[in-house]
Order: sequence, then C-alpha cells, then structure tokens
Amino acid sequence: MASLKDMRVRIAATKATQKITKAMQMVAASKLRRAQVAAEAARPYAERMTKVLGSIAAAVAGSDSALRLLAGTGSDKVHLLVVCTAERGLCGPFNSSIVRLARERINALVNQGNEVKILCVGRKGQDQLRRVYGKLIIETVELRGVKQIGFEQAEMISKKIVALFDEGVFDVCTLFFSRFRSVIAQIPTAQQIIPPVFDAAKETGPAAAYEYEPDEEEILADLLPRNLSVQVFRALLENAASEQGARMSAMDNATRNAGEMIRKQTLTYNRTRQAMITKELIEIISGAEAL
Repeated sequence: MASLKDMRVRIAATKATQKITKAMQMVAASKLRRAQVAAEAARPYAERMTKVLGSIAAAVAGSDSALRLLAGTGSDKVHLLVVCTAERGLCGPFNSSIVRLARERINALVNQGNEVKILCVGRKGQDQLRRVYGKLIIETVELRGVKQIGFEQAEMISKKIVALFDEGVFDVCTLFFSRFRSVIAQIPTAQQIIPPVFDAAKETGPAAAYEYEPDEEEILADLLPRNLSVQVFRALLENAASEQGARMSAMDNATRNAGEMIRKQTLTYNRTRQAMITKELIEIISGAEAL
C-alpha cells in the first residue's frame, strides 16, 4: 500500500496535470474562433471556383486539347494520397480519424491491384502511416513553426503535386483532411483533385450560352493550378479549425477526468490517514491500560 507521502505526491502531480490541460483548453479555445472564421470564409470561394471550372470544363469536354490536369492521364493505376494531419498530438481522435480514412482507401486500392503513393502533410500522419505503409511514403511536408496557415504553404504543396504529376509519378490524386463542423464534430473527408471531380450543376432555367475571352483552354490553363492551390488551402484551414476544436474538447475531458482522479485520490488519502491516526490512538490507549 502506498504511503501518505506517495499519495500526496500523486495528488500534487494530478493537480499540476489538471492545470496544464486547463491551460491548453483555454489556448485552444482562443485559437479556435480565428481558425473557424478563416475556414468558413474559404468555403464559398473554393466552392464557387469549383463550379466555374466545372462549367468551363463542360464546354471543352471531349476536346483533344483538354489539359492533362483536367482530363488526367487516361489511366487510374497509380494513386497519390495527400494525407493532411497536424504537427502535434493531444487533440483527441483528430489525426487518427484522417489516417483511418486514408488507410481504408489504401487497402481498397491495393486490393484492386492499383499502386499507391503517399504524400504526408504534417508529422503526425507520417508517424502513424510509416508503421505499415512506410515504403509507400514518397515525401513528408512539415508545417512546424508556421504560426498561421497562409496561401503560400498551400501553393508550395500544390506545386509539389503538379511537379509529380508532370513527371508521371501518379495518375489520380486524392486529398485527405478533416472538415470542421463544430467543436465536437469533425468529418474526415477525401476529395479527388487530379483529375478534378465536378458535381453536376442543377439547371433552374434554360441553359445560357457563354462566349469566353480568352478561350476555354487558356482560362483552364491558368485556373486549374490555382484551383489546386485553393483546394489545398481550404483543406489546411479546415484542418486547423478541426484540430483546435478537437484539442479543446479533448483537454476539457482531460481536465474533468483529472478532477475526478483528484477527488478519488483525496478520499483515499483521507481514509488512509484517518485509519493510521485511529491505529496510533488504539496503540496509545492499549499501552496506557497495560501500565
């Protein structure tokens, strides 16, 4: 049985841990609002750009001059999975849920006889995937030290993807990230970005005919790489908000659990101390009666 000193040390250590988790919860809460605003502000632009590209792409569908970023290589044998996770842990199931979705996709593609390559964005995803799929990881992009996600980080990642595509490293590219819904709900998402997949637009009236200046191919040549950067930027912002929300929730649970542990440890300490005092009193009384 632990001594009273050991119990006091344990209670003090638990209280110190509770202070740390409470501080981390408050820091995450202060960062969450800004990250949430940035993620929600990026959604309309990214969605609108996707609709515009889908409309222009429909005009050049079947054209021999269709760009490779739009039409792909004509094959789907080699897949590149861009797995975006956080640089740090202590954020609940945030990282593991993204990795789990990527792992399911990897297993499905391998079972179909396809070749898979992985580009990790964030150290935690690389740490979890390298245990089983270390040979499939071709590169890891770390964002450690970046205080606030900017478009330059997304553009750097998109340029790496485009360079790999131009070199013929892969045929299809899929982006994995966590879409922010609320503090307690983050949705792991997989989005194919090369070749892009456009949702069919719902026609609410007669179709309008558009004339493009410059022509469609020239517009797509400029917008497709930028759209790739925009989609990666949106994924990074969604991840940033999801990470802070998950960390806030996880640290709140940890603080509550620490409080419950302190209560139980204090109760055990008091009972043990009372038992020792009672035992000493009995020994004193017994000795006095013996005299």
